[in-house]
Amino acid sequence: MKIAGATVNQIPMDWDGNAYNILEALKEADAQQIEILCFPELNICGYGCEDVFLSDWLWKKTFKTLTEKILPFAPNLAFTAGFPFKFEDKMYNCVAFCKNGEIQYIIPKQNLAKDGVHYEPRWFNEWEIGKQSKVNVNDIDIPIGDYVIDYANFKIGFEICEDAWRTDRPANRLVKRGVNLILNPSASHFAIDKSISRQALVVGSSEKYNCTYVYANLLGNEAGRMIYDGELMIAQNGELKYRNELLSFKNYQLGIWDTENDKTKIFDSFVSNPYQEFRKAVSLALFDYLRKSYSNGFVLSLSGGADSSTSAVLVAEMIRLGIQELGLLLFLQRIHKEEWYEELKDKRDSKKVIANRIFTTAYQSTENSGKATLESAKQLADEIGAVFYHWNIDDEVKGYTQKISKNIGREFTWEQDDIALQNIQARARSPIIWILANIKNALLLTTSNRSEGSVGYATMDGDTSGSIAPIAAIDKPFIIQWLKWAEENLGYKSLSYVNSLQPTAELRPKSESQSDESDLMPYPLLQKIEELAIRERLSPVEIYIDLKISWEGEKSIVKPSIQKFFNLWSRNQWKRERIAVSFHLDDYNVDPKTWCRFPILSSSFKDELDELEKAE
Repeated sequence: MKIAGATVNQIPMDWDGNAYNILEALKEADAQQIEILCFPELNICGYGCEDVFLSDWLWKKTFKTLTEKILPFAPNLAFTAGFPFKFEDKMYNCVAFCKNGEIQYIIPKQNLAKDGVHYEPRWFNEWEIGKQSKVNVNDIDIPIGDYVIDYANFKIGFEICEDAWRTDRPANRLVKRGVNLILNPSASHFAIDKSISRQALVVGSSEKYNCTYVYANLLGNEAGRMIYDGELMIAQNGELKYRNELLSFKNYQLGIWDTENDKTKIFDSFVSNPYQEFRKAVSLALFDYLRKSYSNGFVLSLSGGADSSTSAVLVAEMIRLGIQELGLLLFLQRIHKEEWYEELKDKRDSKKVIANRIFTTAYQSTENSGKATLESAKQLADEIGAVFYHWNIDDEVKGYTQKISKNIGREFTWEQDDIALQNIQARARSPIIWILANIKNALLLTTSNRSEGSVGYATMDGDTSGSIAPIAAIDKPFIIQWLKWAEENLGYKSLSYVNSLQPTAELRPKSESQSDESDLMPYPLLQKIEELAIRERLSPVEIYIDLKISWEGEKSIVKPSIQKFFNLWSRNQWKRERIAVSFHLDDYNVDPKTWCRFPILSSSFKDELDELEKAE
């Protein structure tokens, strides 16, 4: 018997498109003589429907899509389908076990994901352990509940994503009921190195419960923020039988294992490569965002610094990886540019031509800008193939400051108006770059990173302006190292320019030699404080106790740096509330719309910082 997992790249409430992807996967599975196929969680309507799950029409439309658009056209193999379902006036996150064009069982989720980026209890209820019932649909009674399914030589049980991560998990009870095949339909968001824990779960579960364990995750940037890596794994009795390549640009993938001819080609066990994962995840997220929003491309204010250079390279990698996996024609079809194919099919530099058509950059200089950053920006844009503009915004800045000076009756000075004079430069860049995005019907990329977001080191309505913030969930030390890796491993020779520069906003006069770290603190220390404060949720004193031992740099800056971090964190929550749509990339982020919520108004840790001041 061949059993398999399937991953699909869906769009919330795209009934025809989602059904098409499911049917295409089913047709290929049938051609491969697969007998049991496990799809991901909520794969019919999409996991990211948010508060539309609260409506009555959504679950009904999802069920109708299954019964009218999928089942009548599905081959006779057994497969799962994920959907919301209302039973006894409560909404549940369910999986249907289907065979021969019929729903044979409905299995509800018992444990809801409610931490980090997940808010399932807002929409769903947890199914009672052991409860079994029936629901009548079109005069047919369908079993719904905590069932074990007899199928061929298998007794099949389910763990739906979060179910498997709890101590009191369904598998503990399923094994006592004779289950020897556990299917796990999942919607598990991407995070760097997350596959390490997933693989341990799947392989360990198959050994602990003496079973075959099938894991199937969603794929792609489904709804805007969350990325799903499409991981498929099959393990039996503690041995990994199949694992796929993650973060595919395809609409679906199958992961197949033949139980009787155990020579299935598998990928090796997961090996940590954070730089490669970051590259592939953001490239896929940009690709999906571009095509699902029907935008014409991207626009970027390319400063020549680390953040904007990273964003530019990721757009170029989106093109390279997409064409590499899909081929030129399918890539162009997916981004709604099929009409370019005949012209580009024989061009050796087709990737650069595409970049020139969908990616526009601009270096917006002031009197405080340096020649090094201009050269960095220009060289990178040329190597990628992006359109590159250069204009000076000093006139716009002077226009704003002169108007205010005239009305307040004094001239601006750096001694008295430092922040205002820095911010007006960043804000003066925003209207011009937005015009460029508007006339091209393109997505404006903003380049804030997580380190800057934590402490508000960004100008609201300036460098934060944009449609999406592709690197807002990753820290600055990672970005700096990733650019060096990209220069060496991805072949971008022009990155040698940015990799030789010290990070700087270039907003103060050149004579002051402004740098990010002189404005804030050393980035590695900022990263460590952020990690302990936000991910580990430690108090200022607890962080100080930790860093007194673990920080290998200058010890005298630790306490003032912790104080600065908490002051800036508290003061700048309003900025984080306005971060452009960002992709979740790590095991935590500071975006209040996904991972970390904090009051806009608070005591700013007054007592806690007083305790820190007294700490020895």
